[in-house]
Amino acid sequence: MHHSATLGRPGAGPALALSLILVAIVCGFTALCYAELASMIPIAGSAYTYTYATMGELIAWIIGWDLILEYAVSNMAVSVGFAAHMVDMFDWFGWHPPLRWITPAYLPSGMTDLKGNVLYAPGLHFGFNLPAFVIVMLLTVVLVHGIRESAEANNVMVILKISAILAFVIVGAHFIHPSNYHPFIPEGWSGVLTGGSIIFFTYIGFDSVSTAAEEAKNPQRDLPIGIIATLIVCTVLYIAVAVVLTGIVNWSTLVDDAAPVVNSMKKLTLLTGSNTLHWTRLAVLFGAMMGMISSLLVFQLGQARVWFAMSRDGLLPKLFSFVHPRYRTPSTATWIAGFLVGIPGGILDIGTLADLSNIGTLFAFVLVSIGVIILRYKQPERHRGFRAPGGLAAPILSVVFCVLLMAGLPILTWLRFFAWLVIGLTVYSLYSRHHSEFCPEERKGGARL
Repeated sequence: MHHSATLGRPGAGPALALSLILVAIVCGFTALCYAELASMIPIAGSAYTYTYATMGELIAWIIGWDLILEYAVSNMAVSVGFAAHMVDMFDWFGWHPPLRWITPAYLPSGMTDLKGNVLYAPGLHFGFNLPAFVIVMLLTVVLVHGIRESAEANNVMVILKISAILAFVIVGAHFIHPSNYHPFIPEGWSGVLTGGSIIFFTYIGFDSVSTAAEEAKNPQRDLPIGIIATLIVCTVLYIAVAVVLTGIVNWSTLVDDAAPVVNSMKKLTLLTGSNTLHWTRLAVLFGAMMGMISSLLVFQLGQARVWFAMSRDGLLPKLFSFVHPRYRTPSTATWIAGFLVGIPGGILDIGTLADLSNIGTLFAFVLVSIGVIILRYKQPERHRGFRAPGGLAAPILSVVFCVLLMAGLPILTWLRFFAWLVIGLTVYSLYSRHHSEFCPEERKGGARL
């Protein structure tokens, strides 16, 4: 199994646990904002739906365009992570496919093997991450044919993921070397902030809890409890993994590794010859892969729904809202989403993708939080099934902390993000504003001319 070399970018090191706590606090404030906004809209939906109903078309377009980036790039990163675990599974069974077909074509930090031998220099090389592409396309076929979200199946997935995490923590704890924790904060507090910016990716999806405002019996009480309990459980599990992981290997070997847990377990197995580690690695691999498959399904489904909603509102071409006559699914949007995720997933590395996903998500959180502040002033009398406690503290702190985390991302990520927004605003100016369902007829006529 292979992993990337160090990028020379500041990181949290063993203090990753502190970064996780920081991100959990940020997500807590943002989730309260999501819950308030969701409770004002009598329909289920994403941030795009809420924004369209409360802040108008242009802001809704910006956040919808941003959600396309968030969902697509996060799934690209997950597909790369899945591929790394799949390759490690092949390795466990003793099969080693040609390297060029199991690694991304773009490796900004190069690639080394576990012994430190250089396999690829930094930059582009001839290759394609086939496992990442194949898993996305297989799930696309499943989604086109239709899949019903099952609470039972979701519970099984959750149990498998938690079991894999606990197996790693319990077994790995016996191989911790305290010397790996020194220095605890190797890059100072700027490294902790950068670490939070990088691992923010792991919390994507928490906001789904907040969309249940209309289903809660007592939303003012139940939503904060649900949000905080979810974040606490996730954070405790994440911290446990981070503490064990940075205790069994030096943190610098983990940078840009798409499968750090199982690769670290393999390294320890080779060093110690432990049969327990060998079989635990297989269990962790299986649990992690099942978890990533469920994540890919949910976000590919969500991405197609956002495109469908934007197309229904006239902001995207009608082909995105085409429904398959037999399967009754948005098949065209699903196929386009599949190729949009699968092809870059075969080309790009996980670090580049995670950064883009992080900045897209943080920007969406900022817009949602600002939306809550605006609506508090413009529509104070409007019914809210849930109101974020503490007055304007939650939305203001959400904006401040999200911007702070965004500041920890590389300048190249900011440039790519701004380029994406410019493309989006260009599409809106040239197409969407002329085809919107709320567009005046004379503007539509002008667009046709």
